[in-house]
Amino acid sequence: MARVLIVDDSQTEIYTLTQMLKKHGHEVLTAENGADGVALACQEKPDAVLMDIVMPNLNGFQATRQLTKDPQTSHIPVIVITTKGEESDKIWATRQGAKAFLTKPFEEDNLIQVLNSVLAG
Repeated sequence: MARVLIVDDSQTEIYTLTQMLKKHGHEVLTAENGADGVALACQEKPDAVLMDIVMPNLNGFQATRQLTKDPQTSHIPVIVITTKGEESDKIWATRQGAKAFLTKPFEEDNLIQVLNSVLAG
């Protein structure tokens, strides 16, 4: 299965997402802020990134933009997962290069479906 990087400043969210992904056979990498997420993505080249928006230092929009603009990581699909569910947030995430957008809370089946979709291209 896929190697998925979770970038979220909430240990609870990281735990929940990790359990969901491992249940479906995925390998999980984690980072607790945008800057660490970008660095880890550059180093490990995961198959996909699950990106929170509201984080200290480098937020998810900024981190997504860095990943999608860098030739080393531009091929890695980013799925934004956030409590910020306004239409403007979805548009902005897409403009930063995100391939998909999920609003918390979400169903496990929905996450896996979206992940499979972006992995398939």
